[in-house]
Amino acid sequence: MGVYQTYTDSELLEHLKAGDRLAFEEIYRRYWRDMYRTAWLMLHDDAASTDIVQDIFVWCWEKRGVMAVSSLGGYLNMAVRYKVANYIRREKVRAGLFAEAELLQIPGPVQELPLELKELRAIIAQFTEELPGRCRDIFYLSRFEYLSNKEIAARLGISEKTVENQLTIALKRLRTRLGVLSAWAVLFL
Repeated sequence: MGVYQTYTDSELLEHLKAGDRLAFEEIYRRYWRDMYRTAWLMLHDDAASTDIVQDIFVWCWEKRGVMAVSSLGGYLNMAVRYKVANYIRREKVRAGLFAEAELLQIPGPVQELPLELKELRAIIAQFTEELPGRCRDIFYLSRFEYLSNKEIAARLGISEKTVENQLTIALKRLRTRLGVLSAWAVLFL
């Protein structure tokens, strides 16, 4: 049994701050499994969980001289939760961008689309129908006929600012609708 295994967390932190690589390795050995488990329970993704734990340890080594930590275990646990939350936020944004890009780029009949995309298009079509009259017209011309704000304003005889405002309102409502649906979907996965 190495001498570092007998050190308290406080002692390991002091050695880590001094650049002691063996202290760092003991901290890693002591905490990586619990950190990985916490990340995995939240994500159910081995690669993402491993990356998150590794990122935290890399950060700890790089910032070892300025770390102000009173409870090492608590600090590392919170770091995992924070990184997982950021990962989830990033993935939701990325998924939203890919979904929007696919909606704009996939040609051909709806029958050839994957089921998820068909469902998303149906949700957006229903959403569009539920918008108030002028907002619905503007959203339709923008997203389905691909007209610019200037073209929409000219066609409807309104200002470009009105077009921008109505699109902002419609997109905010759509994001809210999709957010609620994704929250429900997570409950049933």
